Parts: sequence; C-alpha cells; structure tokens
Amino acid sequence: MITDFPYIVNNTMITYLIVIFSSLILSSLFTFLAIKIAFKLGIVDNPGLERKIHKTSTPLLGGVAVFFAFVILALIYKNDLLAGDLELHHLLGVLMGSTFLMIGGVLDDKYDLGPGKQFIFPILAVLAVVIGGVGIEKITNPFGGLTYLDQLRIPIADFGGGMHYFMVIADTFTILWLLGMMYTTKLLDGMDGLVTGVTAIGAFIIFLFTMTTKYYQPDIGIAALILAGVCLGFLVFNWHPAKIFLGESGSLFLGFILGVLAIISGGKIAIALLVMGIPILDVVWTIIRRLAAGKNPLKFADRKHLHFRLFDLGLGVRKTVLIFYLFSFVFGLSALFLQSRGKLLTLGGLVIIMLGMVIGIEKKIKM
Repeated sequence: MITDFPYIVNNTMITYLIVIFSSLILSSLFTFLAIKIAFKLGIVDNPGLERKIHKTSTPLLGGVAVFFAFVILALIYKNDLLAGDLELHHLLGVLMGSTFLMIGGVLDDKYDLGPGKQFIFPILAVLAVVIGGVGIEKITNPFGGLTYLDQLRIPIADFGGGMHYFMVIADTFTILWLLGMMYTTKLLDGMDGLVTGVTAIGAFIIFLFTMTTKYYQPDIGIAALILAGVCLGFLVFNWHPAKIFLGESGSLFLGFILGVLAIISGGKIAIALLVMGIPILDVVWTIIRRLAAGKNPLKFADRKHLHFRLFDLGLGVRKTVLIFYLFSFVFGLSALFLQSRGKLLTLGGLVIIMLGMVIGIEKKIKM
C-alpha cells in the first residue's frame, strides 16, 4: 500500500502539512471575521420555515470566508500550482468563475433573489472556466481505451496566444458537469457541516489520487489540500450547532471547485461521482419526484431530501452528517483501487443502496 504513495513519505510531506495547516488557520480566521460582519450587515438566516432546523439567527457569509482563504492561498502557492500542466489562464478562469459565484451568492443571501436571477451567476462561472481553457477533453471508457470529446470545434476568437475554440461536446460536458456539481452541493446544504465535510473528504481523496505513482500530480495535490484545509477550518464553526452557514455563495463554490479539481486532475470524474454519489442520486431523485408532482424542481423546496428523512427518523444532525461522511469516504477511497469497470460497478452499487435507503425510510416513516 505505501509503495503506491512514495511521495507522501519524503520531505515533500512537510510542504503538504504546511499547506493544509495554513489553509485551516486562515479559513478559521476569515470565518470568525465573517460571523461579525454578517451580523453587522444583517446577512443572516432566520429560523421559521418548516424545512429549517436551526433555532437561532445564523450568519450566511461562510462562503465568502472560504473563498478568500482559498484564493489567497492559491495566489501564495501560484508557482507550485502552475508547475505542471496548469497554465495562468486556467487559474484565472477558475478564480473569475468563483468571483461570479461570490457576487451572486451574497446578493441572494441579502436580497433573496428569484431562481432565474440566481441561475445567472453559476452560468457565468462555468463560462469563465470554459473560456479559461479548463475542460474535459477525454474520459476513460469502462470497456477499454479512451473516449475523446474534443473532436468537434468551433473557432471563437484569437486572444493573442492562438485561436481559442469552443469544443462542442467537451465544453458542453464540462458546463453540465460543473452545474451538476454546484447544484448538488447547493441542495445538499441543509444540515450543519454536511457540505463542508463531504467536500473536504472529496478534496482529500483527490489529493491521495494525485500522490499515486501512476498519476503523480503535486500541483493538483496542493490545490486539493488547500480546498480540504479551508473546508476543515470552516467546519470548526460550521459543525452542529453551527455558528455560521455557507450561504448560497459557499454551497455553490465548494461544488464548483470540487468539480474543477475532478477535471484538472485528469478528468477523473468517477472519483467525484463516487464521493458525491449519494448526494447526486438524491438530487436526481428530488428532480424526478418534483417533476412527477408537477412542480418546478428549482423553485420548490421541501424536507424530503435524504438527509432530512434520516433526521426525521430520529438520528439527529450529527449522526445524519456522519453517515454521509462515511459513504463519501468509503466509496471515494474505493476509487483509488478500482479500474474503470470496477468504478462503474461501484456506482451501480450506490444506485442500489440509494434506492434501498429511500424505500426503507419511506416505509419506516409511514409506520
């Protein structure tokens, strides 16, 4: 086992420890400040709606704290991040997209924007990433070989460094992937520490993947550790009972960055799918359930998400969140040891588990 991760046991380990602890400390500091600022500006989430389980007014600027900690550390470690295949325009695209999410998220937390206006900012975010050159050019075929997605291209503009193309299949896939990840974490953000912890686990799994001999990518590993660290620093204040929430900006931002990491680590979408498998399937089930009821899945909210159903069974917030952590860690870790076909079978297993949980919970609640 240890021979698969040779770079973790040498002097580079010191650098990684510095990265994660500096991320944790900076995120904690900014979160502490965000609590004070949110109360002063009146950007808080007040209890009252049936689907809300918190009892007191809670600040909503957690995403801004995580964002600033992530950006500052990304700039500090810029040379390390750009030492591999990543280029400056990739980093700028991601940072610009993140900024759009912050603007839209803070506006929504303050003024409660409608679903149509909310959607503008995630769209701007994914377009910024695509224009910045981040994309999924190929994916592993579970039945052997690679499937290339960058064959069909449309020229857009020459930015001075050569013609930039819109890769119809690849960029469309990237846009849908990132939007799916963002709305998964957005809809998952219903309990203290849930999104933050699951994202930290996902980032750590990607870090372990980039440390393997076959896929060694120290630049992506540092980016993943920064994300894991800022999540853990925020989790200090976000663990139940939470002193601050991610808010719209944070719930979208974490899904966005995790989705980007899955792309730039070599298009390893399967890892993120396994880490986020249960939440993603819950979102799919939610969309199907709401459409079947004749309701707009983006405009309608309820307490029928899996985490709420587990809570209603009497598990409480902490036990419910820890169950999600366990699923994310076990299935995410399995991705490190499985080939493409094995990952596909594991995803199928997740679907069966999700269906079993939904059926079992519904029967239990109706008893």
